[in-house]
Amino acid sequence: MIRPATAADIADLFRVRTSVRENHLSIEQLEERGVTSASITATLSDDDWRTWVAEENGTICGFTMASAKAGSVFALFISPESEGRGYGSALLSEAERWLFESGHEMIRLETDKDPATRAHRLYQRAGWVLVGPADHGDVRYEKRRTSS
Repeated sequence: MIRPATAADIADLFRVRTSVRENHLSIEQLEERGVTSASITATLSDDDWRTWVAEENGTICGFTMASAKAGSVFALFISPESEGRGYGSALLSEAERWLFESGHEMIRLETDKDPATRAHRLYQRAGWVLVGPADHGDVRYEKRRTSS
């Protein structure tokens, strides 16, 4: 099940984010980048942001965050025990739909530069194009709206 996140989900967002094997960051590393409970609380109440969670048997197993102002997918993480079950694709589709409905012709995201990560395969299968380097040693992907 995919649903909008609420403030009650913040602890689970951090649990999932710090559980991942690829592109792992600790709580301390997230704080260094400005990702804290307070910053997540602020995004959940900001109309320019959306956050969705994936639930499996009532437990949050993944999430994505997107910024309409920036036209970007800010985060997409799935707990290791829930990988390979379609949650990443479903969450990415939800974020893409919302960003394109927000008026963007082109959207973007950044991810770990290691091309062997699962994220690269997910984004490429979903039609994203690798365009080059980004901050923190990451790389940037872009996707253009398709005609329907």
